[in-house]
Amino acid sequence: MTSSLAPLLTALLAPLLASDVTLLAAEAIDEIRLNFDPTSLFILNVAIGLIMFGIALDVRVADLRSVFAQPKAPLVGLTSQFLLLPGLTFALTRILDPAPSIALGMILVGCCPGGNVSNIVCHLAKGNTGLSIGMTGVATLVAAVATPANFAFWGSLDPGTREVLRAVALDPVDLAITILLLLVVPVTAGVLLRLRRPELAAKLYRPMRAISIVFFIGFVAIAFLSNIEHFAALLGVVALAVFLHNALALLLGYGASAALGLEERDRRAVSIEVGIQNSALALVLIFGFFGGLGGMALVAAWWGIWHLIAGLTVASVWSRRPPPVVAADPVLGT
Repeated sequence: MTSSLAPLLTALLAPLLASDVTLLAAEAIDEIRLNFDPTSLFILNVAIGLIMFGIALDVRVADLRSVFAQPKAPLVGLTSQFLLLPGLTFALTRILDPAPSIALGMILVGCCPGGNVSNIVCHLAKGNTGLSIGMTGVATLVAAVATPANFAFWGSLDPGTREVLRAVALDPVDLAITILLLLVVPVTAGVLLRLRRPELAAKLYRPMRAISIVFFIGFVAIAFLSNIEHFAALLGVVALAVFLHNALALLLGYGASAALGLEERDRRAVSIEVGIQNSALALVLIFGFFGGLGGMALVAAWWGIWHLIAGLTVASVWSRRPPPVVAADPVLGT
């Protein structure tokens, strides 16, 4: 399938890739390191910890139990998220053949768990919000092992990306520990607070989510402004790749769900969970382990913007087409 798609994509992308400016930017992008100091990295780590804690305040133990009690839909989603998407992402990088750091950024994003707004987007799309929340919680725990393992494996298959990994001497164990601290610890704390102090968790949930998301968006905006000359020159190089990558993720989640006979609400939940990636985590790892390598950082930053646009667009379309059977949603009261 990859070989049959390659000539078609090459023909479609030829006008863009033939540009001298684009080619020059692609060659130069691996030499760029974005302006980022240790204090800023610490702030970003705190921000993502708050985001994950805020998400976990809405995760009930019942949501996690439902993942195991009715495992078909979650298994389809988690398999798509952690097994199929990383492999298809690697195939897409081989077809597009971007600069190594762009390819590595795409692979890293493709190996991350679902993003922090997937539950909201799923609710707006009239999907199964309980399934979405349960998958977010389980995927976050699985990511501590799956994300570094997938990234180390797929990132080492191409000579160009393998050279980048070798240059930074990436240790998957260090990566796993970082993900554990950034994701698993705050999520576990949030779930326990929801279990033991549900009233307090309910009061904290909305302001915590709003504050953490605004905080992160503001941080990304500052990063853009601090490196505006790099982004202005190189955004066009990654915009199409991110568009195709995100479309592939959304279609993968929905297609796999449909192929295995899930109901429409579950299809939408899985599609959004696979298509909304935790680009905030990817940015933290890029600045923490790769020194803000230009192509990787630009891919993750643009993913963070684009998947919101794409997710809300899909949700807007689906919201006008209610599933054949829409049961009351016990999580958000719809």
